[in-house]
Amino acid sequence: MAAQTCVRLFLRESQHGLRLGSRMLPYLASHRLGPEDDEMYQKTSVTVMQKESNGNPIIYSYSSQGFNIDGNRVIGPCVVLPPAILQWNVNSYKDITLESLALFYLLEPRIEMLVLGTGAHTERLDPSILSFLRRKGIAVEVQDTPNACATFNFLSSERRVTAAGLIPPPPSAE
Repeated sequence: MAAQTCVRLFLRESQHGLRLGSRMLPYLASHRLGPEDDEMYQKTSVTVMQKESNGNPIIYSYSSQGFNIDGNRVIGPCVVLPPAILQWNVNSYKDITLESLALFYLLEPRIEMLVLGTGAHTERLDPSILSFLRRKGIAVEVQDTPNACATFNFLSSERRVTAAGLIPPPPSAE
């Protein structure tokens, strides 16, 4: 009898779902968030930088200020994920932790390779971080930023599922 009063919600393209009791149905079926739910409720807008993706992103150049990725100027450290470019909240290689890398191992579909550019020089990262990512099925390449940009472009041109975390080199290293 209890099985008849449950609803099965499916995740996108998944055979596994979440069962909810019939008491939850009225909330799911009829409530849409609005201004009364949150005093900070505001409509959002999206600016499309590129209407159609013509493939994987390409890093055209770098400087101490940031990067030129597919013609978009990105200031400061960034994450490059096909098809997104995001700001990355790190200041140096010392800020690269499991928490700052969480996005890479939580993504679906999983990335094959993560290229990390650590600035002017190749820096050693905590071995436990690298082994954790390997256990998650992600190969990691740690390089200085100029070589990381080139490696990312090469792997992307081969249509590999690749992401990059890049820290701009300091002005004296350009």
